[in-house]
Amino acid sequence: MKLWGGNFKGEQDSKLNSFNSSLPFDIKLYKYDIAGSRAHVKMLAARNIIAEEDKDKILNGLAIVENQIEDAIKNNAYLDFDAEDIHSLVEELLTEEIGSVAGKMHTGRSRNDQVALDIKLYLKDQIKILQDLLKKSIITLAKISEQEVETLMPGYTHLQAAQPVTLGHHLMAYAWKLKRDYDKLADIYNRHNLSPLGTGALAGSSFSLDREMVAEELGFSGITENSLDTVSDRDFILDFHSSAVNIILHLSSLAEEIIVWNSPNYNFIEISDEMSTGSSIMPQKKNPDVAELIRGKSGRILGNHTALATTLKGLPLAYNKDLQEDKEGLFDTVDNLKEILNILPNFLESISFNRENLEKATYSGYLNATELADYLADKGLPFRLAHQVSGKTVNYGIKNDCQLSEIKIEKFQEILDQVIKSSQNNKNQSENYNIMIDQEIYSWLDLNNAVRRKNIPGGPAPEQVKKQIINLQNLFK
Repeated sequence: MKLWGGNFKGEQDSKLNSFNSSLPFDIKLYKYDIAGSRAHVKMLAARNIIAEEDKDKILNGLAIVENQIEDAIKNNAYLDFDAEDIHSLVEELLTEEIGSVAGKMHTGRSRNDQVALDIKLYLKDQIKILQDLLKKSIITLAKISEQEVETLMPGYTHLQAAQPVTLGHHLMAYAWKLKRDYDKLADIYNRHNLSPLGTGALAGSSFSLDREMVAEELGFSGITENSLDTVSDRDFILDFHSSAVNIILHLSSLAEEIIVWNSPNYNFIEISDEMSTGSSIMPQKKNPDVAELIRGKSGRILGNHTALATTLKGLPLAYNKDLQEDKEGLFDTVDNLKEILNILPNFLESISFNRENLEKATYSGYLNATELADYLADKGLPFRLAHQVSGKTVNYGIKNDCQLSEIKIEKFQEILDQVIKSSQNNKNQSENYNIMIDQEIYSWLDLNNAVRRKNIPGGPAPEQVKKQIINLQNLFK
């Protein structure tokens, strides 16, 4: 059944009909399309645009149509329907059920505002689902972090061991990233929670529609302001794609670290057999496929965002058929994100941490070099000079195959005095620093003390990480 064609003399080519049809994918919107039709029909009757009797017939018929489509999808028979899109299908089935009165349902409405409504209703539901899934992952990360607030590990920059942190602090970084993603979804939901219905094809309607009534019935906070903007707008989809990209980039980084930590070169973690896969040829292999698939799907989700942005580039007002291409990438992104976030908490809980190797890695690589510089700065040496002393001391440690904590006080003093003397020979440096290295230096160089000393908000000290966890958990109460 076509919803157009009164001025066409001939039949369309079957290839055109197939090429033009969006039903194979937009049938996913059937519940939202029918919900929008229900609200619209109730409003038409309330405004005396259609009779109450017709409204009741249409509403009863829509209930039957909804069940018909649901059954067809369950039985994979929806492709047997011969309709251009979900809007045409609903009206066709309704006409078969109640006759020509079904045609009154479309009074004061266009498929242009109708499809915008359908996608908005779909996204509203999916955002709530994704937020619930994100919340579970965030809480799981916080729970694991709580058990690891004392576990030393290297903190990295440029994938080089840099300063000591704790595993709890490291994992909480991802919890906070996902919390931002959770908040961004809420922002998108609220910003675009406006009903487009009633804006018509592009110029509104000559019927006295009550757009606010429809908006309230469907759970929107208000209505859109400009009909041309409304039917051409896909910002709500693009914004969602942008948020989805943020989510998958964060998850891809987490997945990458899990893959690296799981490698024999690091051996920081072990993934349980229940969440690992094997090789068809190498029996010794135990692969982190879950993490690799999460990382791999980042390209797919980023690609969907880029595809829509490219489609929207340069489109004139108002509606263009190009906008039919807004759905498949959206559905794909939503489905993949839900799949990832559904498995992520179980996957994270399947990981056991090799605390001994984490700590061992922390004690190699001179991660307390900054602590040495801070110790000297605390004694009054300018940090730039303290940085030089620390660098030269690290060089001494490398040459003599010893850690900073193994160097004698006399050698620290010797290197310090050399740097001070060198600075005094510089005509721009006239200060005379009389600093004596004492036994306290070894307390500063102790890595556990180094972490505990970072006891400021946002720092890795166990006390601060515990506060982070409590603060995050309180946000979800």
